[in-house]
Amino acid sequence: MLTRRTLGTLVGLCFTGLAVSAGAQTKWDLPSAYPASNLHTENLAQFVKDVDAATGGKLKIQVHDNASLFKAPEIKRAVQGGQAQAGEILLVNFQNEWPLWGLDGLPFLATSYGESFKLYQASKSAVQKKLAEQGMVLLYSVAWPPQGIFTKKQVNSAADMKGIKWRAYSPATARIGELVGAQPVTVQQAELSQAMATGVVESYMSSGSTGYDTKTYEHLKFFADTQAWLPKNAVIANKKAFDALDKATQDGLLKAAADAETRGWASSEKKTGEYLDLLKKNGMTVYPPSAQLKADMQKVGETMLKEWLDKAGPEGKSVVDAYRSAK
Repeated sequence: MLTRRTLGTLVGLCFTGLAVSAGAQTKWDLPSAYPASNLHTENLAQFVKDVDAATGGKLKIQVHDNASLFKAPEIKRAVQGGQAQAGEILLVNFQNEWPLWGLDGLPFLATSYGESFKLYQASKSAVQKKLAEQGMVLLYSVAWPPQGIFTKKQVNSAADMKGIKWRAYSPATARIGELVGAQPVTVQQAELSQAMATGVVESYMSSGSTGYDTKTYEHLKFFADTQAWLPKNAVIANKKAFDALDKATQDGLLKAAADAETRGWASSEKKTGEYLDLLKKNGMTVYPPSAQLKADMQKVGETMLKEWLDKAGPEGKSVVDAYRSAK
């Protein structure tokens, strides 16, 4: 027979166990390649706060910004392999792995926020399927501001970029450099400021956001606002880590993700003009592309779309067709 003291101890242990179980907390690491001041990182900061609130503190996510945990090209593999439970990636970085990752890096296919969102909707199910095959889950995706050309001198045609050192951050931007006769050099955003300061890079295509974050105005003084494309970041999670969460926590995470996507797209569009104003304020000349430069870059886009469709096959064609029918 159990003594009263022993019975009391057992009951106490049971209640302690229940309390520990009820207060169980899961912690995730989420690496990102961009600084805390970047629009995507600011959105991530709000996202993790929303997750904390929506899950009653059961899921805590730590953001590791500015490539402090993994460099940009390493983040997807880290999430896939479970070294990080979640991460933020630039989709176009992985085009060599699967053509559809590079869809929103094709020049002049989708050049506005409205068109970019339709392109996202047309490709979303294919992206979700590919991520599932690789053991991951799409949480949300947000577009960058439209891409333009940063240079030391104003350019009025593709011929003006012949031979210049061209920063590439993806297969698509490297191909653009090749097609305009520039010299592509692969440099991720975290190393871009140093690359410009040391003369490794003297031109590149990106958004006003990147130009401001990296203080490009200290090295390059001109920005041709070509609005060539709007690449997207995606926040992804390891599927095993996601599946290990209870249903209520999963639902809270997905609700916070949906809110982050809506907020992120609106913020990106709103900040586009603000970033260009900041570049001007810091001494950069922001100018519309000449008719010749626009025609030259559109020709580059047509060449790249044809090359992309050849690689992407029927799957890629069906996505592009779905996008064009929705325009």
